[in-house]
Amino acid sequence: MKQSIAFIMGITTMLLVACHSNPGQENLKSRLAGTWRLLSSESHTKDTILRENLNGKKMIKIITGSHFAFLYHDLNKGKDSTTATFVSGGGECSFTDSTYTEHLEYCNYRDWEGLTVSFKAGFSHDTLTLKGVESKNDIGVNQVTIEKYVKL
Repeated sequence: MKQSIAFIMGITTMLLVACHSNPGQENLKSRLAGTWRLLSSESHTKDTILRENLNGKKMIKIITGSHFAFLYHDLNKGKDSTTATFVSGGGECSFTDSTYTEHLEYCNYRDWEGLTVSFKAGFSHDTLTLKGVESKNDIGVNQVTIEKYVKL
C-alpha cells in the first residue's frame, strides 16, 4: 500500500512538473502583473541620450498575463499648449525567463503600431527596470530604452 501511494505521488509530481513548462516565465508573468507608475525613462541612440522629463506628467503601465496598456498624460489637463501631452497604446505581451516582450498593436502615434520590443526585466525591492531595443526602420527609430517603474 505504501509503495502504491508513493508511486502515485511520484507520478503526480512528474506530471505537475511537466505541465509547468517554464517556471521562470510564470514567475516573471506573476511579478509583472499589475499597474506600474513610470519613475524614469531614457532613450539611448548612437549619438544621444534623451531623458524624459516627467515634471508635470504621469504615466502608468498595466500588465496582465496576455496584454499590456500604457497611458501617459500631462497633469495640467492639456490646458498649457506647451506641455499638453497624451499618449496611449497597448497590445499583446509575452514572457520568457527574464524577458518581457510587448507587441504594440494600438497607439495614438499610429506609425509606432507594429513595433515589438523585448525587454530584460529586473527587480530591486518595489522597482521594476525594463531595458530593451526599440527599432522600427520605417519611422527611423533605433534606440535602447531604459524605463523604471514602481508598482501601484
